[in-house]
Amino acid sequence: MDENQQPIAVQISIADFEKIEEILENYGLVQIMKESENEERLSKDEAWKYYQHLKNKHVES
Repeated sequence: MDENQQPIAVQISIADFEKIEEILENYGLVQIMKESENEERLSKDEAWKYYQHLKNKHVES
């Protein structure tokens, strides 16, 4: 809580964090696959590699 008693952080187990992270990554992967519907179809592995590339590119920025 901050000085105004507003929540500013949470603490969760690593297992819960990893599950949330997996759900978000799966959602992102589905979005990438949807975006490519009008383009060449990506296999699951290709979509995953592309997603990782975008994720790493975003982290570097």
